[in-house]
Amino acid sequence: MSLVAVAAGMAVVAGAALQSAVGFGFALVCAPLLFAALTPEEAVGLLVLLGLEVNLLTLLGERRRPAPSRPDVLPVVLWALPGSLAGVAVLRALDDVALQLLVTAGVLLTLLVNRRAGAAAATAPPATDGSGVARALAGMASGALNTSTSTGGPPVVLLLMRRGLPPAVVRDTLTACFIGFAPVSALALALTGTEEAIPRAATLALYVPLAAAGALAGRRGFAHLAARHGRYERALTLVLLAAVAAGLVSVLPAP
Repeated sequence: MSLVAVAAGMAVVAGAALQSAVGFGFALVCAPLLFAALTPEEAVGLLVLLGLEVNLLTLLGERRRPAPSRPDVLPVVLWALPGSLAGVAVLRALDDVALQLLVTAGVLLTLLVNRRAGAAAATAPPATDGSGVARALAGMASGALNTSTSTGGPPVVLLLMRRGLPPAVVRDTLTACFIGFAPVSALALALTGTEEAIPRAATLALYVPLAAAGALAGRRGFAHLAARHGRYERALTLVLLAAVAAGLVSVLPAP
């Protein structure tokens, strides 16, 4: 087993734990390394399956009734389908290095946007952007990112930011949207004949248990970290930057 594959496995555990704790972060943490360890098509297919696994464990594995923002979930998921078809075209058009750089750029852009939005939210009253246009844009952008780089979470996160929703509602809304994205992404890959996205049995055997372990661990260890917002944000930023650095190193030409 290569060093990159081992690092990708560790990233899957860490990403699943973060996703379980706050409803966001799985693909951003592990996508760069999975794209480095696998072909782009297989990485996308694997991330769709692992994301569905983690989100189902998060939403249905707790002894409470989920409370997502229902007016947001269905429109965002439906608008993701046309975006997903466009994302497949990007996936097929770019080579391994270009996709790795696209994933990296997406992570860095997300960090920048979230930092700016967080700073603005600290000085502004909560907003209530529930327009159909905002939901459509978030859905299409997420769909395109899901089937090209598997990092479709940021547009939905940004849609829900500054809405004044309780943290549990935001977490459940993100999780419900991600569950809906999985069949949409799978349908887009199937309609475009992207058979290379079907993960190999050995790949599933390695990463599926790791994702489950991370999701279960996230209910305890990362829940405490997430409760302290400042510490969580710093820790998440460091993990993402480390994943970006590792992904970039993996595509550098050998000396």
